Amino acid sequence: MYFYFRIIQKNKVQVKLKLSYESIRTIFVGNYLQNMTNTSGTTEFQEISEGLANIRTGGKVFYNPVQEFNRDVSISVISAFARRFRKENEELRAKKEKNEVRDNQLEPWQAGTRYEDGINILEALSATGLRSIRYAKEIPGVKQIVANDFSLQAVDDIKNNVILNNVEHLVKPNHDDAVALMYQHKKQNQFDVIDLDPYGCPSMFLDSAVQAIKDGGLLLVTATDMAVLAGNSPETCYTKYGAISIRSRYCHEMALRILLQSIESHATRYGRYIEPLMSLSADFYIRVFVRVYSGAHKCKFSTSKLSHVYHCTGCDSFTLQPLGITKTGEKGNVKFKIPTGPPVSPNCEHCGNTHHIGGPIWSAPLHSSEFVKEVIDIAPEKLGTIRRIHGVLNVISEELLDVPLYYTFEKLCSTIHVEQPPMMVIRSAILNAGYRVSFTHMNKTSIKTDAPTKVVWDIMRCWEQLHPAAKKRLTEDTPAFRILSQKPEKEYSFKLHPDANPASKKMGLVRFQENPTAHWGPGCRNTAMVGDQKIQKSKRNQGKRKREDSPTEEKTEGVSEK
Repeated sequence: MYFYFRIIQKNKVQVKLKLSYESIRTIFVGNYLQNMTNTSGTTEFQEISEGLANIRTGGKVFYNPVQEFNRDVSISVISAFARRFRKENEELRAKKEKNEVRDNQLEPWQAGTRYEDGINILEALSATGLRSIRYAKEIPGVKQIVANDFSLQAVDDIKNNVILNNVEHLVKPNHDDAVALMYQHKKQNQFDVIDLDPYGCPSMFLDSAVQAIKDGGLLLVTATDMAVLAGNSPETCYTKYGAISIRSRYCHEMALRILLQSIESHATRYGRYIEPLMSLSADFYIRVFVRVYSGAHKCKFSTSKLSHVYHCTGCDSFTLQPLGITKTGEKGNVKFKIPTGPPVSPNCEHCGNTHHIGGPIWSAPLHSSEFVKEVIDIAPEKLGTIRRIHGVLNVISEELLDVPLYYTFEKLCSTIHVEQPPMMVIRSAILNAGYRVSFTHMNKTSIKTDAPTKVVWDIMRCWEQLHPAAKKRLTEDTPAFRILSQKPEKEYSFKLHPDANPASKKMGLVRFQENPTAHWGPGCRNTAMVGDQKIQKSKRNQGKRKREDSPTEEKTEGVSEK
C-alpha cells in the first residue's frame, strides 16, 4: 500500500511524494526519537529489551526487571488458557449445531496476528506497556489488548512503544482510572482476561475486576505487600483482605490462601465463584491465576472452601476449622451444614501452649494439576526464565492438592533441639507409615503431608531416640520437654523409600531460585529500576547500621551524612 503526498514549498514549487506504510513509520519513529534527544545530544530515554519487546521510557515510569519471571509465567499461562478457551468455544458451538469437535480441523493460532474469535485482554495497570506488548507479540490467539494507565506520561510511553513494536493492530493504549474502566465493562464488552499487577495490595481492584470479566474468564492478580500477608501486621491484613494473617513458617502459603479468599469473597457478592488454576509464591510477591464463573448455586459451596487456622504458639502445629461443611443425601442432593467446634482444646495436645486463630483462608486446592502440566508443555523455550519456569512448575505439579499448609524441616528439629537428619530420611519415614508427602515450591525445606500432626511428632520422637537431644536444653515447661516426654504410639521406620526423592529433583531441575539480583525487591513506586544513574534506596541502606556505628569509616557514594 502506498500513500501520495503533495508538498508546496515557499517558492510555490510542488513536490509529489510516493511513500509506503513502512517509510511513513520510519519517518515517524525517527521524529519521535529526535524529540526525545536534548540539545546536548544525549537521549533522555531508557531502552529496555525483554522477550520479543523493545521499549523506551522517559525513566519515571515504573519497571522492575526482577519480575521478568512473573511476565514469562503469565505469557505461558494465558497461552494455555487461550487454547483451552478456544476448545471450549468450539465444543459449545458444536453442541448447538449438533456436530463433532475435531481439533485437527482448527488452524493453529499464531502470535502477533489478530483473530476476531480470539481473547480480549485488559492490563489495568500498564505503566511502560512492556507486558501488553509482550502479550501481543508472544501469545497466540489475541483479538485485542487494552493497555490502561492513569498516568498521562505512562500512556504517552505506551503509545510510542506500541508504534515502535508494530503492534497497533493488537494493543490499544487507554488513559483511565483502572477501577472506573472495569466498572464500565461489568455488563457489556467484558474481558476474557484481566491482569492486575499493582504496586502493593490489589484489594481495591478486585470488586470491579470480578464483574468486568466474562463467565469462565481468567483473572491474574499479584500482591507485593508480603509483610502484611505474612503476619507482620494482622490488623492491617484484615482491613485489606478480610482475614487475619499469622506469623509462621507456612506464611507464604497462607498469604496465597488469604488472597484467594479475598477474591472469592468479592466474587460471591455477585453470584460468581473462582477456580484456581495456579498459585505462585516467588521472590517478593505472590501471584494467582483463577477462572471466574457465574452460578448462584455454586456460590453456596464457598463456606466449605474456607477455614480458620488454629496455630500453636509453641510448636507451630496447626489445625483447620472449616466455615461450613456439605453432606450428600440419599437422593444425591447436597445439604449445607454448620460445623461444630472448636477442633482443638485451649492448650496444644503436643506441647501444652496456647493457640492463635487466623483466617479465614482458602482451604480448597491452590492449583489444577492438569492445567499446570499444560502450561509446562506450552511454555515457549525462548523465554528468558524458561529453566526456572520448568523447575518451579514441576514442583507445583507434585504438590499435594488436598493438604493445606506445611511444616518446615528446620522448625521441627529446632523445636525439640535435635540434630537435623537428611530430608529424604524424614520423607521416607512418612511414606513408610502409609501417608503421602511432598515439597512445596514456597519453601525448599517444606514438608506437606496428610499425616496427622501426632504422627509427625511421633516420627520426630523416634528420631530423637536414635539421636538424643542434649538434656540440659530440655528444661521443664518448654515445648521440647513436653513433646519428648510423651512416648510414640509405635516405632517408625527410617529406611529409604523409593518415592522419597521427587521426580523434579531426579531430573536436576532448578526448583528453588536463588536471589535474582543484588539489592532485589519490589522497587520504589513510580521509579524505573533501569541503569545505574540513580542509586536505589535499597542499595543505599545496605550496611547502614554498621556505617553509623563506625563514624571513622569512609562514607560510600550516594549515602548522605547525617
